[in-house]
Amino acid sequence: MTRTRTIAPPVRPSPVAVAAVAALAVLAIPLAALLAQAPSGPFTVEETGRSYASLQQAVDAIGNSRGTITIAPGRYDQCAVQDAGVVTYAAREYGKAVLEGRACEGKAALVLRGTGAEVRGLVLRGIYVGDGNGAGIRLENGALNVALTTFADSQQGLLTGVVPNARIYITRSTFTRLGTCENSAGCAHSIYVGDVPELTVRESRFEKGTGGHYLKSRAAVNVIESNSFDDSAGSATNYMIDLPAGTRGRIAGNWFVQGRDKENYSAFIALGAEDRLHPSSGLEITGNEARFVPGLKRSSTFFADWTGEKVTLSDNRLAEGIRDYDRR
Repeated sequence: MTRTRTIAPPVRPSPVAVAAVAALAVLAIPLAALLAQAPSGPFTVEETGRSYASLQQAVDAIGNSRGTITIAPGRYDQCAVQDAGVVTYAAREYGKAVLEGRACEGKAALVLRGTGAEVRGLVLRGIYVGDGNGAGIRLENGALNVALTTFADSQQGLLTGVVPNARIYITRSTFTRLGTCENSAGCAHSIYVGDVPELTVRESRFEKGTGGHYLKSRAAVNVIESNSFDDSAGSATNYMIDLPAGTRGRIAGNWFVQGRDKENYSAFIALGAEDRLHPSSGLEITGNEARFVPGLKRSSTFFADWTGEKVTLSDNRLAEGIRDYDRR
């Protein structure tokens, strides 16, 4: 006798049933795991897509590698210390990501001692510490690029010590309402660079200084080109550019206006006034323009030189009352 076996077709679950099972599976995942998978916070590491509530968490996530942290628009009472790696700190919208009022290690909004760093489009503001050296950036190791960044309302903008491997490049940035000489440790400045191999500053604006010099650098080579040094609203300021340890390089195409309220108005640019760490022969100062604020009449020197080395001055346009050179 032949038996016939009927095979029923497979039952396919409905889309509604599939969705219900998926929902149950999600509910079975611990809440902590779900939160760990979800991006959160304004500081995003581009390479992984992960976001963090604090800038320090994002820096630590990059660690001893290379990465970019994108910072959402907002004002953040935060700072960070970078101990390793190469990190780029970039505003998602330039000029709208503000690190304000917080100094890590009693130093700066960004304390940088990794292999290298780049800062793009941030605002670093309101940094004050007890020793008078509160800065937007404190560079302690490695190379540094800065672009389209504003340093404001602090004791210093950028500060470094002796950094043998540092090459610093700054472009299209603003330094405003910076500097002080009110602390026992000495004056603070808009930029104060210690003994490093090279500093380049291009297409940047210095204005409304509140003490000290606008740019002080002990770098072996300084390239300072196409910047504006507007001291018209400055208060108790000193030199526009102070190169106290000697330097080679080029100062060209800059625009200088000396204001009324000066602690020292005897010169616009000073060379070798302190320690002689570097030779200055070959330094070129060319194509600059210097004047006083309208209505101000006084005597000053464009370039004051304590070294006596062979420096080239050419094609500088100087207003009445400004001598081109003074050997001191």
